[in-house]
Amino acid sequence: MATYTQQLEDFIQDVLISIHANIRDLKEKRTFADPEEYDYIDGRLFSYGEMLAILRASAVDTGIEPKQLGL
Repeated sequence: MATYTQQLEDFIQDVLISIHANIRDLKEKRTFADPEEYDYIDGRLFSYGEMLAILRASAVDTGIEPKQLGL
């Protein structure tokens, strides 16, 4: 059975992988999107960027190297 620390690390890595995958998918969708969809896609991309910035800042605040987490 995994330790709590390992479970947390696995959870964080899973969340980050999902965020990065969603960003990649949205960028690809934007390539083929109609102009009226750009604002929606750009808004989502902005939100994901903000989420990553918050995670980076929180990592630094708690003494964790962001690159260590894949940020």
